Amino acid sequence: MGAFLDKPKTEKHSAHGEGNGLRYGLSSMQGWRVEMEDAHTAVVGLPHGLTDWSFFAVYDGHAGSRVANYCSGHLLEHILSGGAEFGSGSGSVEGVKDGIRSGFLNIDEYMRNFSDLRQGLDRSGSTAVCVLLSPTHLYFINCGDSRAVLCRDGKVGFSTQDHKPCNPREKERIQNAGGSVMIQRVNGSLAVSRALGDYDYKCVDGKGPTEQLVSPEPEVCVLERVAEDEFVVLACDGIWDVMSNEELCDFVRSRLLVCDDLEKIGNSVVDTCLHKGSRDNMSVVLVCLPGAPKISEEAVKKEEELDKYLETRVEELLGNCGEAGVPDLVSVLRSIASENIPNLPPGGGLASKRSVIEAVYNRLNPHREEEGSAGDLDDPW
Repeated sequence: MGAFLDKPKTEKHSAHGEGNGLRYGLSSMQGWRVEMEDAHTAVVGLPHGLTDWSFFAVYDGHAGSRVANYCSGHLLEHILSGGAEFGSGSGSVEGVKDGIRSGFLNIDEYMRNFSDLRQGLDRSGSTAVCVLLSPTHLYFINCGDSRAVLCRDGKVGFSTQDHKPCNPREKERIQNAGGSVMIQRVNGSLAVSRALGDYDYKCVDGKGPTEQLVSPEPEVCVLERVAEDEFVVLACDGIWDVMSNEELCDFVRSRLLVCDDLEKIGNSVVDTCLHKGSRDNMSVVLVCLPGAPKISEEAVKKEEELDKYLETRVEELLGNCGEAGVPDLVSVLRSIASENIPNLPPGGGLASKRSVIEAVYNRLNPHREEEGSAGDLDDPW
C-alpha cells in the first residue's frame, strides 16, 4: 500500500492540563501512515518570568519526524530568545511579532547545521501552527498547512490561512527562486510552500531565507482577547482533510456541552476523523478559554437518548436477521447511516458515534471474525 499500512494504528497519545485560566486537551494518532511524524507542544506558564503566558503548537512532519520532534522541544525557546520584550506591559504587540518571526528563522538556520540534515541523510521538514496567549492577546502563528481556528461567540471567529504552492503570493516567490508549481506542489513534489526544515528547497544562491522555494517565515495574526472567546483548536491537515473549520468548531462545541474531559474530546475528534476517511497522521490540541461552553443538562439528556436509540437499532438489526445470518459490522453501519437520525453531533454526524454502534455490535456478536475495523477502506459514511 505504499506509504500506508494494511490497517490503521489507532492507539492514541493524549494529555491534558490547566493554568492561567485555560484548560487544554490533546490527542494524536498514527492512523494509516507507516510512521508517526506529528508532534506537539503544550506549555502553561512560560519561562523568563512569563508565568501568565501560554504556548500551544502542532507540527506536521513530512519525509520523517526529525524536524517536527526537534521543533516540539525547542521552537518556544527560540521564539522567547528572538530579541523581543515579551514581559507583560513591557513588550509591544509588534515587538512580540518580531520575536516570533526571528525565532522561526533562527531555529530553521540552527537545524540546518545538524549533520544528518546538512549532509542530506535526513530530508525531513515540518509545518508549525501555534497560538501564544498573553493575558490580553492571542498570537496565531502559522507556517505551512496545519491550521488554527478560534471559536468566538459560538462560531468561527478566526482561522489561519494555509500556505499552499498555488496561492498567488507563494507561487510568485517560488517562481522568483527559479522553481515551479506542478500538480499543486513545489517542483511537483512538496505540497506546502512554507515549512521548517526541507533544506533541499532552501539552497538558491543569492536569495535570503524568506525568498527560497520554501520559506520558514511564519504568518502572525494578533487578536485582542474578549469575553466571547470560547476555544482554540490547533490541528494538522489529517484533521482538516475531512472537516471544515465550521464543522470542527461545531463538533467541539457540541462535545463541550456534554463532557468536560478535554482529553476525551480530543480523542473523539481524532476517532471521528479516522471514521470520516482521513488517511494521514492526526493531531489536535484544544485550548478552552474562560468563555468556553459549560455542560448542559439538556444536551446531556439528548446525548443519552441518541446513544440509547443507536443501541436499540443495532439490537433490532441483529435480532431480525433470520436465515440470512448475522450481518457484518459494515452492513449494520450502512443500514443505520441510511436512516434519518435526529440530534447527531453537528460536524461529526454518525461517524462520531461509530464507537457506540461498534460496542453494541461486539457485545451481541462476540465470536465474530475480525472485520469492519476502524477506518475501513470501504467506509459507509
